[in-house]
This record gives sequence, C-alpha cells and structure tokens, in this order.
Amino acid sequence: MTRRYFGTDGIRGLSNRFPMTPDLAMRVGIAAGTIFRRGGHRHRVVIGKDTRLSGYMLENAMVAGFTAAGLDAFVLGPIPTPAVAMLTRSLRCDLGVMISASHNPFADNGIKLFGPDGYKLSDELEQQIEELLEKDLYGQLAAPNDIGRAKRIDGVHDRYVEFAKRTLPRDVTLHGLRVAIDCANGAAYKVAPAALWELGADVVTIGDEPNGTNINLECGSTHPDALQKKVHETRADIGIALDGDADRVIIVDENGTVIDGDQLMAVVAETWAQDGLLRGGGIVATVMSNLGLERFLGDKGLTLARTKVGDRYVVEHMRNHDFNVGGEQSGHIVLADHGTTGDGLVAALQILAAVKRTGKTVSELCHRFEPVPQLLRNVRFSGGKPLEDAVVKQAIADAEAELAKSGRLVIRPSGTEPLIRVMAEGDDREQVERIVNELVDVIGSVRSDAA
Repeated sequence: MTRRYFGTDGIRGLSNRFPMTPDLAMRVGIAAGTIFRRGGHRHRVVIGKDTRLSGYMLENAMVAGFTAAGLDAFVLGPIPTPAVAMLTRSLRCDLGVMISASHNPFADNGIKLFGPDGYKLSDELEQQIEELLEKDLYGQLAAPNDIGRAKRIDGVHDRYVEFAKRTLPRDVTLHGLRVAIDCANGAAYKVAPAALWELGADVVTIGDEPNGTNINLECGSTHPDALQKKVHETRADIGIALDGDADRVIIVDENGTVIDGDQLMAVVAETWAQDGLLRGGGIVATVMSNLGLERFLGDKGLTLARTKVGDRYVVEHMRNHDFNVGGEQSGHIVLADHGTTGDGLVAALQILAAVKRTGKTVSELCHRFEPVPQLLRNVRFSGGKPLEDAVVKQAIADAEAELAKSGRLVIRPSGTEPLIRVMAEGDDREQVERIVNELVDVIGSVRSDAA
C-alpha cells in the first residue's frame, strides 16, 4: 500500500500545511496511542522536540491526541532525538515522540516515533498508524475517567548529559583539548556543550542561541562554514557540528577540513576492532557510502553491509545480524552498545577518545581512506513515474554495465521530497561526471526538471 504520511524518517513537511498540521499531529497521537495501548497498566508517552517555532503548536496537539487516547504524556521540551529514545526506555514508557525535521529549515517540521524499546517504529507499525489515520477515530477515544494526564518533566537534560558522559571510556578525559561545537541552534544547544565541559574540554560554542527560526540556518552539520571559521579563530583541536535534532554529526579537523560520516565510521570500526569491541565482522552503512570506505574495511579484514537509505534501515540490519556499528555518510552514526538511534554527541565522543588515546591530531586520525570520486545530482519531477519509462530504464542499464568493474550507480526516489537522486562513483572522475549528467538529462526529459 502506498504510504501517504510516513517517509524514510517519520512524517515530515511544511509546518501548518498538510501533512504537518495540528489536526494531523493530534490524530497521530490518538492513532499511535491506540496501537500502543496494550495491557492494563497506565500507559505513558514521552514527547520531545527541537527548537522550531512550530514545535509549540505540534507539541500541544500531540499531547491532546495522546491524552485523548488515554495515555499520560511526559513533555520534555527541547532535547536531542537520541535522548528521547533513551528516556523512552529508562522511564518505561510505551511510546516516544520527537517533533523535529532534523537538518531541514525551520519552516519544516516532523514527527518521529519510538517504541518502548527505544527503536524507531517498523514499517508495519507505521502502516497500522496510517490505516487508523484514514478512519474515524471517535471510537478510539478514552472514556472520561480514563483520559490521560500531561506534565512537564524536569531534569531530563541532566539525565542525558550523564548518559552521554558514560559512553566515554573511563580511562579518558578531555583535559587539554579545545573543542569547538556548533549546536545548529537546535535541540542540543544546552546538553552538548555541558557534557563536553564536564568531561574536561575547553569548549567554544556557536549555534547555541535558538530563536525558533534560526535552527540549521547557515550553521550545523549541513552548513559547516561557520564552524570551520571558528576552529581557525580559536585554534581549536577539533570542531563538532550537530544538526537540528543532534542525531547526526560532522567533524572539522584542526586545519578546518570537513570530515564526513564515512571517515568517522572508519575510525570507530578500526578502533573498536583493535580493542576487540566490534561485532558482526564489520559495519553497516547505506548504498550512499563511498566505495573507498568499503575498500578500506576490506583491507582490514572487515566487511561493509549496505542497506537502503535511512538510518532506521541501518539499525534494522544491525539488530538482525548483530552488528554494533553502523551509519550514514551524512553523519548518522549508530553505536548499538550505547544507544538505539543515531547520536551525534556520543559518536563525537568516540572520535575524541581515539584522539586522546593515540595522541594523533584529528587530521591524522580521521583521514582513513581516499574517497572514490562520487557525484550526486537530484532530478525534481512534478508527476508520473520517470524511473518506469523504457528509455530511462535502458539508460540506467547501460550506465550500470559501464561502471560494473570500477564503480557503482545508485538511483532512488527521495523519501521526503519529489526528487530522484542520481549517484555514481568510480575511479575515473570524468566518467562518473559524464554518466551522472547523461542520466540526469534522460530522467529530466520525462516530465521533470533537473536540479
């Protein structure tokens, strides 16, 4: 069945426009609350958010929906996505909610749902919620004496800070390191600098003055220029850039060079393998991770298992095959020994631990392999199914055959926008560029606009 609301990472869209309206948020609360209302105990949900202006509106709507369904709602306020996942488990809640559109501009917002185990919901559970959303929910409302209560929970920031600090190896402190951190004017603007400072670092913070509309605005993991400048200005040893909900991280080395998630996963995989901590014989990443990472791991006797795009699919493969390291090139890094979802701060702490233990600079430590030339372009389309066109299919087949021995081709629809993403990589940069441009032209000719 075609999904109307849920994409690759929950529900997402322009605030106060379909589907991200308060009415839909309330209905999601009723529908999800109905599905997770199991057993005779008092049911509970935790609700966190990032710093978007629309978060107030959606938070209150979701509280109304969940309490109407008979669940008690614990309202957390601005807090990172991984903290919501952690608190869902530690507070023994039936459900967790994060109101965030991650790295998107402030005008967008979204809803991410976590089960009682702290993991994002499966496709099957999301489908059940979708089906309920299309029905009359009046019959799902709780009786008057069963309506839930709502209360704001204090001290959750301290709980997450302590949790994050405990993921740093006991023999490591951050004393002697100057750390610049960009909090993207988002959910981690309080907790991330606090955790780093309490661990001994000299902390320089930017992106820590949210006003409701400046989240991810020329800052954070998708716009690292500001952090690069701050690293230079303060002569920091490392720069850490989080995104709006702090589930992803990008590192800037002492020279101002940006280091993506592929290089960070390579560091963690190699370090954990040396310490006997790595499980699964390698790591899990998506089809978008660079071929250079796969070759690097192979040289170390490790494997790279690939999934479709979306950290939830990475986590699913990790759980099914007992891996404890996985992630995405964009900086979602999942460390199963420490959490159930991507955690930018915890991933950064693993890099900092390796810096302290090895005595190497960040540039020395984090350049583990030379990336294979890779090009990604998007094709916007307004209707139809361009990938089912016969001419497009033939062009894709020809490109795959040409790259078969020296690279890879990945073509996929976006899960959140009307885009088709065309990515190719290979040892010959000119060949990669030509193939991508040719495919963009072919796909773009089918009722589409190239971007």
